Amino acid sequence: MTTRAKAIDPETLAADLKAGKRAALARAITLVESRKPEHRKIAKALIQDLLPMTGKALRLGITGVPGVGKSTTIDTLGSNLTAAGHKVAVLAVDPSSTRTGGSILGDKTRMARLAIDPSAYIRPSPSAGTLGGVAAKTRETMLLCEAAGFDVILVETVGIGQSETTVADMVDFFLVLMLPGAGDELQGIKKGVLEIADMIAVNKADGDGAARARTAASDYRAALHILAPKSPDWTPPVITVSGLANDGLDTLWEQVLLYRTRTEASGAWQEKRSRQQVAWMWDMLQQRMTEALKTNKGTAERLKSLEESVRNGTTSVSLAVDELAGLMGLGE
Repeated sequence: MTTRAKAIDPETLAADLKAGKRAALARAITLVESRKPEHRKIAKALIQDLLPMTGKALRLGITGVPGVGKSTTIDTLGSNLTAAGHKVAVLAVDPSSTRTGGSILGDKTRMARLAIDPSAYIRPSPSAGTLGGVAAKTRETMLLCEAAGFDVILVETVGIGQSETTVADMVDFFLVLMLPGAGDELQGIKKGVLEIADMIAVNKADGDGAARARTAASDYRAALHILAPKSPDWTPPVITVSGLANDGLDTLWEQVLLYRTRTEASGAWQEKRSRQQVAWMWDMLQQRMTEALKTNKGTAERLKSLEESVRNGTTSVSLAVDELAGLMGLGE
């Protein structure tokens, strides 16, 4: 049954969500992800109402190349945390879902234990829209989960490339999972990923892979020493873990908590949160302006003709931008 705006009582929905009712959380997220203006209007009012209930969770971003074991590690780490009394929400940011379509069944299959854990909630990224749109909805979903009482938010980057930076810009701590056997991988790792990592964990450090994982960790430590730490409060550690064998994940979580303690003491924790909020505002504003340019009757038609002129080389990009800016009432 589809969600109808006239059937939604925002006050009741907010009360149910604050009470931790999963059905209310699912319904609220559906409103956030909806493209219908009436749904978006309710969603915005809902988030504004819930804002005082947000911001208390620890937001942990996790990335890694395909095959590194992200899902297994998240499933095991999340299960450890719920066993310790935490409520864990797992959100996915997947820019490739604009092409392949997101699958909640896939996410829950990959995290079998968390999928049936009453203290956990798994939500994939929306199945349509740009990476910016996916990221905006993930941020809003994160706030809803916090209002519903989840105190640990794990944000998994399913895609590669820009999604890494996008996730790093919405979380408190950014974990990069690596495979054992650095060798060629160390040559291929992007410097940008190392620069935004708060910790590197070499996964699959079990069985025959244990020795290779230790060697890889040593190589990654050497690589990190070349880079200047991004924070005076923290030097990113490199550890070995096994998501499959549940080995080293306690140490991983201890490091996350240590990071929180140090950065809260220096004020860097809240400063980062505040900076992310302002950056999010600008991202949303840019998206809104772009959407208005494409849909406004006064600019949409001219936009198409200018695109064609730029495509065939008869109009320069700068002149096209100047004209479009003028149509929107923006000066140079």
